[in-house]
Amino acid sequence: MCKNMKVLIAGASGFIGKALAARLLSSGHEVIRLVRDPTKRAADAVYWNPTTIDETALHRHAIDAVVNLAGASIVQGRWTRKRKEEILNSRVLATRVLTEQITNLQHPPHVFVNGSAIGYYGNHGETICTETTPSGEGFLADVCRQWEAATEPAAKKGIRTVCLRTGIVLSPNGGALGKMLPPFKLGLGGRIGSGNQYMSWIALDELISIILYILTHTDIKGPVNATAPYSVTNAEFTHTLAQTLHRPAFFTIPVALARFAFGKEKADECLLSSTRVIPKKLIQHGYIFQHPHLAEALKTMLKS
Repeated sequence: MCKNMKVLIAGASGFIGKALAARLLSSGHEVIRLVRDPTKRAADAVYWNPTTIDETALHRHAIDAVVNLAGASIVQGRWTRKRKEEILNSRVLATRVLTEQITNLQHPPHVFVNGSAIGYYGNHGETICTETTPSGEGFLADVCRQWEAATEPAAKKGIRTVCLRTGIVLSPNGGALGKMLPPFKLGLGGRIGSGNQYMSWIALDELISIILYILTHTDIKGPVNATAPYSVTNAEFTHTLAQTLHRPAFFTIPVALARFAFGKEKADECLLSSTRVIPKKLIQHGYIFQHPHLAEALKTMLKS
């Protein structure tokens, strides 16, 4: 980043938010966290619940950029009606409140990076999805559409607004890979169903680099696919991870078992859906990927 910035982060205590805050601070930038615990108010924190925000504290900071990563976990728990409402509201309502507050600031931020996901595209089989691909069908696609729509007032206000359509974020310290490692290390890993479904992935440190790149490249706006340029099928992912760990991966999780364990809707959208995404906009804007290929990325993060 070319100059010191003051960055407001929603979701700073999460898997991605912690890594982003650490990178910003280590680079000499200032981080202001949106926090939900009113007892943790501090000079570098602004309280929100998140249907309201401490406006006095927010106005006190001259924010250069906002990164919104807040949202209830999609993979945790079964998708009951109540859980689906929590997943939707934790993104859409929170984003609406945050958007309203930053657009009303006397000195609004220059850039607003808001979370989204490749779930926006739904199940596309082998078809390649770019930022211009229409939204698909299903619960996740609907969540992403409403999530992105909640940022529109910021864009209309003239704030450069980016909706970051993130793929499966890989890190041995959490997320999907963190859950996969124990069974794979025991030689119990395997593909899901046919294994032909595409998985569009991104290494955690790459995602943080992408966010920092977006913050300082003023010509990037609108939807941005945050995935590695080379997607893999579930079967390819399984083989590559097992090979990296020097373990076999002979098992197959039947579709029926996945649906029984997670519920049909969640299994179909999270495990069996095929989304082959290309980060076309990042490539066009000159971003150079550190980890474009899965095998190299896994070797680097697992140091094998």
